[in-house]
Amino acid sequence: MKHLLLASFCFISGLVMAQVPKGAWKSQEPTGSTSTLIVADNYLSIASYSVQNKYFERAEGGPFKMSGDQMTYTPEFNSADTNKIGIPIVFTVTKKDDILTLRYEESMVWMFVDDAANVPMAGAWHITEKADDQGNLVKIHQEGTRKTIKLLSKTHFQWFAIDPAVKKLYAAGGGTYTAKNGKYTENIQFFLKDNNRTGTSLKFDWKLDNGRWDHSGKSSDGKPLHEIWEKIQ
Repeated sequence: MKHLLLASFCFISGLVMAQVPKGAWKSQEPTGSTSTLIVADNYLSIASYSVQNKYFERAEGGPFKMSGDQMTYTPEFNSADTNKIGIPIVFTVTKKDDILTLRYEESMVWMFVDDAANVPMAGAWHITEKADDQGNLVKIHQEGTRKTIKLLSKTHFQWFAIDPAVKKLYAAGGGTYTAKNGKYTENIQFFLKDNNRTGTSLKFDWKLDNGRWDHSGKSSDGKPLHEIWEKIQ
């Protein structure tokens, strides 16, 4: 497990150099699982999972800042080691073509997936409104530290319901997505609460209006859903 944690932390570091495009990156873990990291705006997340075996392994993420080739990343959640939450970690990274070599306590190599250039949906989002039982949109997460975030690259998404103050990861999911002709479709590659949802798809109505992502349809458990998401500043 120590090796996996180091690999994941190193993975994260390489993706946030100024010359590295925002987007998705992948690596094959020694366990046979796949790790996918999404770098979006000033926030990043990583998840390790196996689509074939419908297995979720671990996830972490949080905000970051860059200074030259040094990245300071502060985890807000870490399913494998909650003691890492809130503690800044500094990494060094180099990039050549579509290969990232990451240096922390050991070197790791990761491959480019997409750069998210000119993709309106790409970025780091957090949910700000949700429909109540009567269908009325109400503001949520206005107090406290609990929040739900979703990161999108050009082709991949990851979402997490977290509370950094109590070091909790309540729910998570991710995979690939498409957004066209008013329809947003998620193809699930991992789902924390129910691995059997791996391989399924969900389709929603969506639109962007003045920076607000209006998202509606049915949730993974079949219940009506209407949400408003806004970019994390």
